[in-house]
Amino acid sequence: MIAETVCSAVSAAGLGIAVVTAYRKRFLAAARLAAYALVPVGLVMTGVVGWLSDTALSPTAWAGFGVLGAAWLLFAGTRAVERRRAGTGAERGAAGRDAVAPAASAPPLGGRARPAAGPATTPRPAPSRGAGAEPAEDFSDIEAILKKHGI
Repeated sequence: MIAETVCSAVSAAGLGIAVVTAYRKRFLAAARLAAYALVPVGLVMTGVVGWLSDTALSPTAWAGFGVLGAAWLLFAGTRAVERRRAGTGAERGAAGRDAVAPAASAPPLGGRARPAAGPATTPRPAPSRGAGAEPAEDFSDIEAILKKHGI
């Protein structure tokens, strides 16, 4: 009963504002305000307000919302687990290795360009470092880059 009274009061106030707006010769805005003001009365007349007030105060309805929430959580959780288990570990490892092109490498630092056409070259093996290798050899590429830029 109180919900219907509040909706009627809101509609009456909105229609009053629409009349004042129409008096100021803003007819489009007044028509829009009247449309918004009639919505609460329409909801009361269709019974939606009574249904909402009964639902909001019903423990059974709140329990139903809780059950729906639990169902949604279960559904979302199973979808997340399903996405994680897209394949076995070996299948995921093979997919990860195939994702990178085997002939792809960084551009050479010496200024040489690779041929535009033709078979892909195999990457050069890393230079073997003996037990007596000096630490200066580790930074030879960096020194070359710094010298190239005059640093």
